Amino acid sequence: QVQLVESGGGLVQPGGSLRLSCATSRFFSGYYAILWFRQAPGKEREGVSCIASADEDTYYADSVKGRFTISRDNAKNVIYLQMNSLKPEDTGVYYCAADVPRIRCAREIMKPSGLYAWGQGTQVTVSS
Repeated sequence: QVQLVESGGGLVQPGGSLRLSCATSRFFSGYYAILWFRQAPGKEREGVSCIASADEDTYYADSVKGRFTISRDNAKNVIYLQMNSLKPEDTGVYYCAADVPRIRCAREIMKPSGLYAWGQGTQVTVSS
């Protein structure tokens, strides 16, 4: 069973950067598509980014496009979410999740249900 552990969250000022990590429990050679979600207080969990199996494709929500970058280091079994130019509206708990193997990522698959595994989340707070 795949286990996911997020890290890298924290408090940052607007305009700052953070790099989130999603560590997996076992080597899977990029088998699973990995999705990042976030959830702000009182709001539904929303899809942020996706990296397809074997890194063939990526997806970003419009709200983060151009500021966030998703990447995978198979040697370390880690998926990263580099977040730049952070805004207060980026505040929330960030989760990574494993999905079935996919060649393509798209808005339609960014749903927080029916996914294979979830991490416990890491808090990101953007505030001055």
